Amino acid sequence: MTDVATPKTIDSHGLAERLQAANPPRLLDVRTTAEFETAHIPGSYNVPLDLLREHRAEISNTAQAGGAEEWVLVCRSGQRATQAEEALREHGLPNVHILDGGIVDWESKGFKVNRGAAKWDLERQVRLVAGSIVLTSIVGSIAAPKLKWLAGAIGGGLTFAALSNTCAMGMLLSKLPYNRGAGCDVDSVVGQLSSCPASRPR
Repeated sequence: MTDVATPKTIDSHGLAERLQAANPPRLLDVRTTAEFETAHIPGSYNVPLDLLREHRAEISNTAQAGGAEEWVLVCRSGQRATQAEEALREHGLPNVHILDGGIVDWESKGFKVNRGAAKWDLERQVRLVAGSIVLTSIVGSIAAPKLKWLAGAIGGGLTFAALSNTCAMGMLLSKLPYNRGAGCDVDSVVGQLSSCPASRPR
């Protein structure tokens, strides 16, 4: 039987200490560009999860050639970072950690973040869209009873998302212009990873 590798995690206090080291880890934030622009850990690079998955080999190869000895993946709470770690591990990127609790935990511990214009995070958008569809379906089923099956389909999709640790609705929403930015393409990401050294928060 093949053992399934358990992702390595690092807590917020441990990361804060590592960022002050002579050779600090490089931070890859796998949230959407909109979420990253709202708030991110200083010195981190934005590599949205959908982009990372699609170009995992190129991003992994560029990261390995960049000279950093340690990598930490950041998302809102840890779920997307876990998926990113799996994708990068498949292509041989060594010494990758996941920030336990994500940027939510980092902020709750009082550590610094760079802030921009506030936008809704992806999880909040999923809750809004899913809830709106369910509510509309239930109300609409008074006139068109078959609409109740749409609400059931959304419920089934959310259940599958929880069991599989994936979210198809979230991945679709992440591609909307609201969640994208001018630099959200593989060439920009590869350029950042190949030319910028790891940096400490100030």
